[in-house]
Amino acid sequence: MPYEWTQTAPDHTGALSYRLRLWPYQSLPRRGFVWFIGVTAGFMALPVVAMLGTAVLWGLLPFVLLVIGGVWYAIQRSYAQGERAEELVMDRKTARVSRRDPGGRLREWTTNSYWLRATLRRGPVESYLTLTDGQREIELGAFLTPEERRSLHDDLQRRLASLR
Repeated sequence: MPYEWTQTAPDHTGALSYRLRLWPYQSLPRRGFVWFIGVTAGFMALPVVAMLGTAVLWGLLPFVLLVIGGVWYAIQRSYAQGERAEELVMDRKTARVSRRDPGGRLREWTTNSYWLRATLRRGPVESYLTLTDGQREIELGAFLTPEERRSLHDDLQRRLASLR
């Protein structure tokens, strides 16, 4: 699952503090990207090599370069979207959500953890997970699958109950 819980307070102190890190799933690692572009370029070169020495080459070459460039751009854009992350830090007094957007902008929200509630609703997407303190509501884990959001909701409920 693309999230991880850590208990940040030592067990012997009796204090409770949790940290939740969430990140989008990346199906193609950087090394796989190099292989994929290399293999794609190799396969796209086959018709180009067959047309060497003919006038058709100059009509075919721009399309081959456009395809390779388009695939490169799309995967790089996917990596940029994958740089976003969320972090929730909770103890008995406060809860803080930090969100790093794809552009690198950091947004934070802090509230009293006693009033914090995790809610799972139907829309606008399936298993829409939000955190609310009664005054403000924020979405958590927008990039997770519906099953992961349901699992995270159950984990959040247990940990919030242990903090009260």
